[in-house]
Amino acid sequence: MAVLLRLLGEVAAEVGGRRVDLGTPRQRCVLAALAVDAGRVVSVDLLIERVWGADGAPRARSTLHNYISRLRRALAGAGGLAIVRRSGGYALVTDMTGPLTDLHRFRELCAAVDAEVDDEPAVRMLTDALGLWRGEPLTGVDGEWVRAERDRLEQERLTAEHELVDARLCAGDGGELLAELSARATRHPLNERVAAQYLTALHRAGRTTDALEHYRHVRTQLVEELGTDPGAALQELHRQILAADPRLVAAPTSTAHTAAAPQPVVPRQLPAALSSFVGREDALRQLDNHLDATGTTGPVAIASIIGTGGMGKTSLALHWAHQHTDRFPDGHLWVDLRGFSPDHPRQATDVLADFLAALGVDRGLLPQDVDARAALYRTHTTGKRMLILLDNAATADQVVPLLPGGDACTVLITSRNRLPTLITRHSARPVRVDVLTDAEARTLLATALTDAQTPVTSQQAVTELITLCGGLPLALGLITARIRTHPHLLDDIVADLREFGLDALSSGDPDSCLAVVLSWSLRHLAERHRAAFALLAIAPGSDSGLPAAINLTGLSARETHSVLRALTDASLITQAPGGRYAMHDLVRAYAATTAHRDLTEQARQAALGRVLDFYTHTAHHADLMLDVHRGPLGLAAPSPGTHIHSPADATEALAWFDSERATLLAAQHVAALRHSHHTVWWLAMSLDTFHHRRGHRHDRLAAWRAAAQAAEHLPDQVTRLVAHRHLGRACAAVGLHEEAIGHLHHVLGLAEDHEALYEQAHALLTLARVWGRHDDHKALDHAKQALHLSRGLDRPLCEAHGHNAVGWYTARLGDHDTARGHFHAALTLHRRHHNPTGEANTLDGLPSWSDCCETPRVSGVPDQERDRRSLCSCPPHPTSRLGVPPAGHRPIRPRVRPGGRSPPSTSSPWSPSTRTPRTGRRARSCVARACTPRTSSSGPGPVTRAGWEADRPSRRNRGGSRPSRSSWRDCAGRTRN
Repeated sequence: MAVLLRLLGEVAAEVGGRRVDLGTPRQRCVLAALAVDAGRVVSVDLLIERVWGADGAPRARSTLHNYISRLRRALAGAGGLAIVRRSGGYALVTDMTGPLTDLHRFRELCAAVDAEVDDEPAVRMLTDALGLWRGEPLTGVDGEWVRAERDRLEQERLTAEHELVDARLCAGDGGELLAELSARATRHPLNERVAAQYLTALHRAGRTTDALEHYRHVRTQLVEELGTDPGAALQELHRQILAADPRLVAAPTSTAHTAAAPQPVVPRQLPAALSSFVGREDALRQLDNHLDATGTTGPVAIASIIGTGGMGKTSLALHWAHQHTDRFPDGHLWVDLRGFSPDHPRQATDVLADFLAALGVDRGLLPQDVDARAALYRTHTTGKRMLILLDNAATADQVVPLLPGGDACTVLITSRNRLPTLITRHSARPVRVDVLTDAEARTLLATALTDAQTPVTSQQAVTELITLCGGLPLALGLITARIRTHPHLLDDIVADLREFGLDALSSGDPDSCLAVVLSWSLRHLAERHRAAFALLAIAPGSDSGLPAAINLTGLSARETHSVLRALTDASLITQAPGGRYAMHDLVRAYAATTAHRDLTEQARQAALGRVLDFYTHTAHHADLMLDVHRGPLGLAAPSPGTHIHSPADATEALAWFDSERATLLAAQHVAALRHSHHTVWWLAMSLDTFHHRRGHRHDRLAAWRAAAQAAEHLPDQVTRLVAHRHLGRACAAVGLHEEAIGHLHHVLGLAEDHEALYEQAHALLTLARVWGRHDDHKALDHAKQALHLSRGLDRPLCEAHGHNAVGWYTARLGDHDTARGHFHAALTLHRRHHNPTGEANTLDGLPSWSDCCETPRVSGVPDQERDRRSLCSCPPHPTSRLGVPPAGHRPIRPRVRPGGRSPPSTSSPWSPSTRTPRTGRRARSCVARACTPRTSSSGPGPVTRAGWEADRPSRRNRGGSRPSRSSWRDCAGRTRN
């Protein structure tokens, strides 16, 4: 009796045409696991894994034997089919000659197609093979193996479907496949084989425009999702469709169709029209009137669309042409004559060859003479109602040989020139185009904003864009394209146009779209664009802002912006919000090779020198905004041609540091490679305040490690002292206490040798902080030594930091009265010298002990009690400026008040066991309140550098030895203690 096991759908068995009950889903899964390998032994372990998974049930083996017994009983009526026990497993065997399962029959038919040379038998076999499928394979069973096997079978099915379509296309089919291929192209949008089949079917069905549009859609998806262009085969097919290659309209290979008459060739070469086309009502009306006036019996209708570059001549011609395709049943020809492109203009001889090929003439039979080709072309166009669109013509000589024969065709020409010969000798109708009206421009921008789902908060922005673009269609087109692709850059677009005018839209090749091959992109760029492209690749960091690019290229701001815009339009660089420009890693690698190939060593080093000086000096100026108590400059003048950016205030300085954070570290690395040791050192110094405030501890450590290495090559010993002192602080901040102590003792030794008292004092303060994590007595000893040294310096803020440290460790050891005196001394000095950050540090330490004793108001500081009470809930710590205490901080235990009651809890959110802060919000509020400029007559006024400098004589009168002049290179009176 005939037996068939079905796997390509629901798992089932048919014996003599009747279905057999195979039992439970898991029992059917056992049969499926044997059937896919029919005739071969499947081990027991493999069967268990397929049915129960890799972690099979403990009793799976005995259950498997039960399932095998039940299946044998169910299939007992199937003569010649048996499940037999073999060594180590089971096998499904049969004595039938044909395939046992529909799966094996499917594979047998697919394999036979490879040996078939004729298309029609191949189509029949593949159709039969796919007809065996009854839905999703292995339906009714489930498991990991089932899901994997189902996916594999679906891939085999998809391959067979592709093979069937190929065979049908080779057999001459086309339009019959459109519905099937349209659905398949939707399901597999990135499958180039499906795309090629769909393009061929569309072209054969006379829908060449749709085929070209689908190719552009596929190419866009491949570029956006996979970062690659279509393969060579799909690109070649696209070229053949553009050229209307007659080989695409292939005759069937089977003998049944060889006698069929060839179909007439109808070329349809028009590119797709712009979906965002607006306006031009008057020009469209002129073209309509000219076509109606000539009619079908008059002379060839010729219209010449004239205008300056960027006026939208091609867009107008294509829009009109697509509106009237029904008037041209014999097709349409199109060519870009490249009259105003960087490429060489197209010659009439070559264009005629393409046109004749599109009309079905064998290229091998074409005459070589241009006049003979023109005569043959007129012969093939006479009597046909065709549209010929000649785009971007420069001279009449390009156009005249391409005018068709007869009187039924229509010719559209676009040119920047008037082409008087065509007007006088061939009665061409000139149609001049100008800028868009305000209403048309507003409609275009409104459509783009709607498509990008970008809300327009004010019509003023749209009005400003229209005004800035001056109604130029090219400018508006670029704006709308950017809005659609980068809606979040709308404000940047308006700002760029406002500052740079239409130069913000300039490009090295404004007549073409973005190139896909880097070498081709560079070929069409100006020399300065190529140089900037190469220099951006060797610039430090992964991206660059406009100010850095100005220094890198050595151009003006307007010129640099124009260059960056040209490179962006060529897809060589990308723009991010905030005016940052970056390269893909592969593009950067290619650009770096061009830098070493096309630029001299002198040009590269000069550019790097300017950009490193820009980062170094701008960082220094920004740091002065964050730390107004720095001393005089000690930074060498920048290289000639360097343009430094000076932030206006601390907010702008922090924003600049935030945006350039990674780039500044990269710049320091590049400077180290160039052995620019001063640059390495100054970058670390200028970044220190920013790193501290933002909590970038590891960045700070890396910067000072590099600076310490660079300082070994510098002649000034003070630079080494400063570098190792800051390196010690950075090590302590990340928990490298032993290394920190080593660096700081190294600083003490060098400072004593060179009598650098300021460095000694700061090193001792940092040592106090490090020891404060382990031994409060040692910490207090170092803090007292630092305070003693500070009193002999002309550094009141250094003395204030010493008081603050002594007060803190004294309080931690229980002597709150002494601590209170030091805190008040520190607070007085900070307020006297307008240092709100230091004031915040001191106030931040008051809550830990202020509730343990009475806190009188301090003369000269009338608002201390108010500030202290407003900050009593803040987490205490010795020298933290943002409420973040060092690791291992121990809160001070308040003394018991008279009467045996403890004061209200002032416990810190930090504890030695957790090291994790409960919150930092209140601590940050301490700093915010303390840093707010006071307006009362008793408090200090706003901090200014001029005021600090003016107060220097009074500070010097406080006595004490003056440190060496070289020590001023570290920021005098710095708030970072």
